[in-house]
Amino acid sequence: MKIGVLGTGDVGRVLGAGFVALGHEVKIGSRNPQKDVVKEWLKKVGAKGSAGTFAEAAAFGDIAVLAISWTGIENAVRLAGPEKFAGKAVIDVTNPLDFSTGAPGLAVGYTDSAGESVQRWLPGAMVVKAFNHVGNAHMVNPQFPEGPPTMFICGNDAGAKKMVTGLLEAFGWPVVDIGGIEGSRLLEPLAMLWIIYGFRTNTWSHAFKLLRK
Repeated sequence: MKIGVLGTGDVGRVLGAGFVALGHEVKIGSRNPQKDVVKEWLKKVGAKGSAGTFAEAAAFGDIAVLAISWTGIENAVRLAGPEKFAGKAVIDVTNPLDFSTGAPGLAVGYTDSAGESVQRWLPGAMVVKAFNHVGNAHMVNPQFPEGPPTMFICGNDAGAKKMVTGLLEAFGWPVVDIGGIEGSRLLEPLAMLWIIYGFRTNTWSHAFKLLRK
C-alpha cells in the first residue's frame, strides 16, 4: 500500500517509519522536503521511503495521514489541495491544542472537534481519528507491562475504519470503534487527559486501556 504522511515532526516520522517497517511505501510531505530531519528520515527508512511537498504526499497515498499541529493543519490541507484526498481514508492524528494562556487547552470542543473540522475541509475524504491520545514513542508496537493499551477510533465510513483498524492491529493495537467522526469530541479531550497527567508527573510513557469483564 502507498501511504502519504503530511507532517515531518516526531509523529509523522515515527508513523512513516512504522508503515515502512510493515512493507508499505511512504512519501512524507513537508513545506520544505529538503530539510535535515527529512534527509535523516530517508536514510533511516531506505528505498520504500520518499519525500515531497504536501501536495505530492497527498497525491501519492492510497491512505493519507495528517500529522500536523492544529495551527498549521488547515493551511497544509489547502496547500495539498483537498481534491487530492477525495475517495481516500485520511487518518487524523491532530489535537486542537491552544497554548495561548501558557498551559495547554483545547481550542475546539464540546460541540465541534478537530476531526469534524478536517472532515469538513476534506468533504470527499473518509476521515478517521486515531493515534491522537498516545505519545509518539508508543504509537508503533506499544509495549507495556499490563499488556497493549487500547486505540480508540472514530469516523463516518465503515470501510475506512476497517482499513485503519488493519494498520493499527499490525502495529499491535487492540482497536475500539466509538462511532462517527463526532466521537472526536471525546477522543480529543482524552488526549488532554493524557497531556495533563504527563505534565503533572513529568512522565510520558502512559496510555489508556479499556477493561472488560
